Amino acid sequence: MAHVDGQVGYSEEFIENSRGMQLLTCKWFPVNQEPRALIFFCHGYAIDCSTTFKDIASKFAKEGFGVYGIEYEGHGRSGGLSVYIDDFDLLIDDVSSHFTKISEMGDNTKKKKFLMGESMGGAVVLLLHRKKPEFWDGGILIAPMCKIAEEMKPSRMVISMINMVTNLIPSWKSIISGPDIINNAFKLPQKRQEIRENPNCYNGRPRMKTMSELYRVSLDLENRLNEVTIPFIVLHGEDDKVTDKEVSKLLYEVATSNDKTLKLYPEMWHSLLFGEPPENSDIVFNDIVQWMQTRITTLQVKAANDEAKTQI
Repeated sequence: MAHVDGQVGYSEEFIENSRGMQLLTCKWFPVNQEPRALIFFCHGYAIDCSTTFKDIASKFAKEGFGVYGIEYEGHGRSGGLSVYIDDFDLLIDDVSSHFTKISEMGDNTKKKKFLMGESMGGAVVLLLHRKKPEFWDGGILIAPMCKIAEEMKPSRMVISMINMVTNLIPSWKSIISGPDIINNAFKLPQKRQEIRENPNCYNGRPRMKTMSELYRVSLDLENRLNEVTIPFIVLHGEDDKVTDKEVSKLLYEVATSNDKTLKLYPEMWHSLLFGEPPENSDIVFNDIVQWMQTRITTLQVKAANDEAKTQI
């Protein structure tokens, strides 16, 4: 399915992963020009890509970027048990396979490739980079899940119980009432309502194995922040109660990358692009576009210089 709305085209299709599940993939693109670079978006836990990210993706397309997304197993309109993540490594394999295939198609090989992820999607970005350290040209990490914020983290007793139940019935939903992620992530009440009413988003309690996998991945990332070598910008709201801004600061401090930027936004919450008032989300959006444009120019100059050297 494909259609054009003004300056932006949109298409989507289902692909089959290695486990026989149908995954929804989507693409936004400028209709009157070749994309100046490609953005590969990784969505967060329990939300989708095709509807929740639609307005932001269209905005990036109007700025001249091609934008690609995929809805993970158990998310959005993709197949699988709702929000059930049996193995986060398999989720990464799905995303890496699709994004790599797109990157290697036709003229896309000549374009700069940026990974972008919010919350759990930030963790996906870091793990995609770990899987192919030299492949991507930059990472945009929006309130990344490198560590669960203390306000959202289960107690030691709860973690022990999760592990026990996970081993017995991994797909069970948690019987323990925790903080409401939607209320904590989205500042604007109307945005919370949109998420709750969106049939492609999940509002129920998390599944035991999913909780276990998210906790495992966040601990792993927190302990290996120094291994991040990709050029990146990390953006975090000062009042985020879902993911820990202190770990974003730590990522900036200890990452091996020699091109890294940290942006902290006073009084902003977790969902910087979707859940804030327009004047706030515009600030974040413009910071991201400016950061990408600077890297595009730098990479183009470097490529031209390298080509000139080979001709000498």
